[in-house]
Amino acid sequence: MADVRLPTLTTAQMQQLEKLLVSDFAVSRLQTMELAGLALARLARRYLEGDVADRPIVVLAGRGFTGGAGLCAARHLLNWGAWAQIVCSHPPEQYTGAAARQLAILQQMGAPLAWAEEGWELPPADLLIDAIIGYGLRGDPRGPSRTLVQLAASSAAPILALEAPSGMDTQSGTLFPVHLRATATLMLALPKQGMLVPAAAAACGESWLADIGVPAPLWPQLGLDVPPLFGRDCLLSLIVVEPGEAGAGARAIVARSA
Repeated sequence: MADVRLPTLTTAQMQQLEKLLVSDFAVSRLQTMELAGLALARLARRYLEGDVADRPIVVLAGRGFTGGAGLCAARHLLNWGAWAQIVCSHPPEQYTGAAARQLAILQQMGAPLAWAEEGWELPPADLLIDAIIGYGLRGDPRGPSRTLVQLAASSAAPILALEAPSGMDTQSGTLFPVHLRATATLMLALPKQGMLVPAAAAACGESWLADIGVPAPLWPQLGLDVPPLFGRDCLLSLIVVEPGEAGAGARAIVARSA
């Protein structure tokens, strides 16, 4: 696939996308969460040389959509033979909706689950998956999520983040005082606007885009013109191009085949 210049999503557009998926296209959050989690697990496998069997992986999961996708990824990684330890930001009773269903599956599997506590240290790992916050953060992480971000920041393991490294505002690109720097970041549907900020793009590390099954007729409802992207690949590499490169009049993001 030739490089394709992509539009970016603001937080308001991402929130509207989630609503339209359910209201206009009958695509449930559980469906898109499953696709996001599978893509995240596949990218984790890529960063572990294509084989996760017996590899120690720590998955940090918040209680929103991003956390639910992280829990889904953990399930796949366990099924593929990884030694995956899941650390949740909140107690099980505080998870709701699709994320609660993902957590219930792991509990039924007898998966190794733990919960964030101050003064605790993460176990050694070959890869740390950051599925704590995702998009839409406004201000420094707080409460149990902040504890998990601080634990992750103290780990020596490479970090694979979902949507954005926790502690980054995906719209403005602001990096709050408590934030992570990722080896790689997997974004969903389209890249987020904050990635156009150089410091934010650097914190994302190598950036990727995953297909979560957004119906093509949805994009015009957001005022976006999005070409077909995933005809051959469910994961695409994202590259930030500077003004003047690839015909860009300003900083822009392009997708290319992995």
